[in-house]
Amino acid sequence: MNRRSFLTAGAVASVSLCVPKAFAAVLGDRTPDILPRALAALDRHRGRIVHRDWIGIVDFGMASRSRRFYLVDLLGGRTTSLLVSHGRGSDPGNSGWVQSFSNRPGSEASSPGSFLTGDTYYGKHGRSRRLTGLEPCNDLAEKRGIVIHSASYVSDDMANMQGRVGRSQGCFAVSDNELQMVLARLGPGRLLFATK
Repeated sequence: MNRRSFLTAGAVASVSLCVPKAFAAVLGDRTPDILPRALAALDRHRGRIVHRDWIGIVDFGMASRSRRFYLVDLLGGRTTSLLVSHGRGSDPGNSGWVQSFSNRPGSEASSPGSFLTGDTYYGKHGRSRRLTGLEPCNDLAEKRGIVIHSASYVSDDMANMQGRVGRSQGCFAVSDNELQMVLARLGPGRLLFATK
């Protein structure tokens, strides 16, 4: 371990003590047990995840109308929450709730677990960020084309009018006006952790 890595690890360890309070404040009454699981995943995949300043956490145990995508600043102790879609294969009845996960190509379902953020590219949904699945439950993410992108079907208006946002084909779709923030904070080499 070089000096820079040592200092960064120390900073994350010391400042992340205030993260649970900030995270709990955003969650309200919901138990923040998801944060320790995400931090354990960050530690478990430390050989692949080179940047430990920001992590993304998606709580698929919440309805899609909820701000269930958390951008967690491990150095500054801040948390930002936003809307995110789930895959239509995870919610065939379009209820707004994830019923199941799948890693199978063609399932159009969301996958849980730890993802490594990759490069940006321009595709059919515009600017997007590639994801690599780090666990058996999501290791086909690249083959399936699971990425972070924006979509018009993810918005506060839709969540308020329909009680849910639209569904993706398994991708993490966010609102058009929040994509830049997500891509900036979750640049290449960071953790995106999804669970239910």
